[in-house]
Amino acid sequence: NEITPRNFLFRVRELEQMEIEYFVFPGDDERVHGEWIEDHVNWWVEVVGLKRENLKLYEHIKLSHYSKRTVDILYNFPTLGFDELEGIANRTDWDLGSHSRAQDTLTLSDNTRERVQKNEHSTEKLTYFDHENKKHIVPFVIEPAAGVDRGVLAAICEAYDEELLENGETRTVLRFPPALSPIKIAVLPLAKNKPEIVAKAKEIKRMLQSSGTLRAVYDDTAAIGKLYRRQDEAGTPFCVTVDYDTLGQSRDGGTELLDTVTVRDRDTMAQERIAISELLSYVQKRIG
Repeated sequence: NEITPRNFLFRVRELEQMEIEYFVFPGDDERVHGEWIEDHVNWWVEVVGLKRENLKLYEHIKLSHYSKRTVDILYNFPTLGFDELEGIANRTDWDLGSHSRAQDTLTLSDNTRERVQKNEHSTEKLTYFDHENKKHIVPFVIEPAAGVDRGVLAAICEAYDEELLENGETRTVLRFPPALSPIKIAVLPLAKNKPEIVAKAKEIKRMLQSSGTLRAVYDDTAAIGKLYRRQDEAGTPFCVTVDYDTLGQSRDGGTELLDTVTVRDRDTMAQERIAISELLSYVQKRIG
């Protein structure tokens, strides 16, 4: 937390943070630290959907007392510029060395040995027995620490798009990776004044939701075009439209489209006719 909040989400009184304390053998810390940096850059790109060109690494010159090396992953926020998403620190054996009893008997790194204060209250000797080398060691710690709030902000900034359509209108879209979208699929009736269409749409929504693998919503509070736009703005990757063909009531009297629905893709606006029996697997495959 911060005593003097400022700079939007970057200094606030309360924040959400996610951290990992990853223990490694002394001497293996630099390699593992480098792997964490590379893996987490790839995670922000491949999972969260940030463009690689909007990320850069910042190597700390002035280090905290516990750190051997700290590297920040920065994101280029619109109007705000580059700011920290995540810091990844090589904390060496500082943490366990500081909290262990019998510190005089431990093999510690030079920095920890010189700076750690004697802990007379610890009741545990925080070492790990290395069976291969038959000796006790104090593990080093690699600590990735990322801000959840600023990570969500980065994902929204990256996904936000205003697309100029052929008719001159502007379409606002949140192009989240499908796996990241809060709502995976929206089920929409073409005509809300037709009870049989509404009932079928609600049945399909319940079927999708009951799978337990995705969040589905039902909406009939506007015309179909406005419903599509609403879901585009929410980042919903797929919209399912239930129409007369779904019920076998096409205008030409044909029933070949019975028990099928139209699935609309958020990003391309392309529509595809899918059998209801295949709908769940169709969506799950594309969500990943």
